[in-house]
Amino acid sequence: MAKRPRRRSDSRSGGPILELLVVFAVVLVLQTVAALVSAGLMTGLFVLGPPLTVNPWTIVTSVYAHSGLGHLVSNSIGLVLFGWPIARATTRLRFHTFFLATGALAGIAQVLTSSFVASLGLGNPTAVLGASGAVFALAGYLIAGNRLSDGLAPVVEIPRWAAAVAFVVLAGLITIATGAPGVALVAHFTGFLLGLLAGRAGVLETRSRRARNRSAV
Repeated sequence: MAKRPRRRSDSRSGGPILELLVVFAVVLVLQTVAALVSAGLMTGLFVLGPPLTVNPWTIVTSVYAHSGLGHLVSNSIGLVLFGWPIARATTRLRFHTFFLATGALAGIAQVLTSSFVASLGLGNPTAVLGASGAVFALAGYLIAGNRLSDGLAPVVEIPRWAAAVAFVVLAGLITIATGAPGVALVAHFTGFLLGLLAGRAGVLETRSRRARNRSAV
């Protein structure tokens, strides 16, 4: 009996990226409908703001929500550019978990930092929505978790504290370079830094990929 050819997994064909693009579009439609009913309803369902305990579900929904079509398009472009290579090298579950976790943590960091600054009398607490934190995490992961950086690691020995400082500095420079009025800089910084650390640790690598990397060294 002839063996049937193995089908390529959805993750290796970019399935998670397409799924996220669909989710972005669906959520934007739901935001529009909610806003037509009430601006407060849209905010309560999709905008992450202080205190975090009031609408805890927004920790998740805000990652997939956007302030408008332009915001969605810019994040979608970043998702495709940075996420596609990673999605092809990992599983669907790992990719979606990474995207949601980094996006949520980036949003939480933005809200908590703005609340702390406001408590010092230096501004007002801010709310946040959008996938930018997660997209920055994908960019950071792509930089720190590619084969070139993996190959250099055994050759150039760097103390962990120095690597950590370098990651923080790099995240800060990237955040400043991409900064603009109304942009959640803390969320971008947090996402990019998380991506760098995760990429260095190889948290999205599968067992088969680890085996191939070891055999190639």
